[in-house]
Amino acid sequence: MSSDTPNAPSPRDRREAVREKAQQVRAQQSRARLVRRSALALGAVAAVAALAVVVTWAVSSAMGRPQLSPQNLDDDGFAVTSITGSLSAPAAGAVAEATPTPTPTPTPAAEETEAAGVPAVEIDVYVDYLSPGAREWQIANAQQMSSWVNDGAVTLAYHPVSMLTAKSNGTKYSLRAAGAAACVATHSPATFFTFNSELLTRQPAVDSDGFSDEELADLAQAAGVEDPKTVRSCIRDGAYISWVKDATERAVSGIPGTDGLGLTGTPMILVNGQQYVGVLGDPAEFSQFVLTSASDAFYKTQATPTPTVSPTP
Repeated sequence: MSSDTPNAPSPRDRREAVREKAQQVRAQQSRARLVRRSALALGAVAAVAALAVVVTWAVSSAMGRPQLSPQNLDDDGFAVTSITGSLSAPAAGAVAEATPTPTPTPTPAAEETEAAGVPAVEIDVYVDYLSPGAREWQIANAQQMSSWVNDGAVTLAYHPVSMLTAKSNGTKYSLRAAGAAACVATHSPATFFTFNSELLTRQPAVDSDGFSDEELADLAQAAGVEDPKTVRSCIRDGAYISWVKDATERAVSGIPGTDGLGLTGTPMILVNGQQYVGVLGDPAEFSQFVLTSASDAFYKTQATPTPTVSPTP
């Protein structure tokens, strides 16, 4: 009786079976890798498509929103035609106190300049509401500026800019404060000078967070704006932030009515297009500069020959 098992596979058959099984495993692994790669590719395509949708929506939304500009503008400035009410005293501890105000010298009378055909002196103030120098000049000169404007001796315009946006711990206070000033100038122009003075008098320190939008709106309401709800909404929405950025860039590129001047820092005070470079906290020196400018304008007018008409023969 033989001991061989007739149904047992031969070594060759076993090798073939192992090889076939290995091929099946490799085929399954290849299919699994293909499925994974396809899934990853589809996921990447879906992610790119989703990103494209988001970008398209964002761009469309931005393009759909109008770029708002404030009202009552003149060369990116807000004219102050009359000033009523009292101005606040400097806030204690906000920043270093300004130089005490000396007695200012008189400015040319409006009647004299009008009689001579000389227009009122034009004063333009480029102001960043986080600039200590702007605060110093405003506190020193606010009272005499009020008198000059109300007497019609000068025309006064403030140009809010944002040169110090990076100096407020990331809150962009300089930019937001200028935008708030534009909101007040647009919706309550008679209150602009008071609000402008409040922003400077109560100026936060450089490298602090500055006032929040709600606090800026509270200051505007305390200044007596005509429509507090509209002004508050304007400030909250940052309605004129883009305009402030553009106006600042335009001023840096070149200031209209000057001999090639560009904004390099604040405050920049121009009198009949000439930059004041005297002591910011000395109203007497500034008043003298205004007097000199008015006199120059007067003598230029007087020096202009009057056309004569020859008699007919």
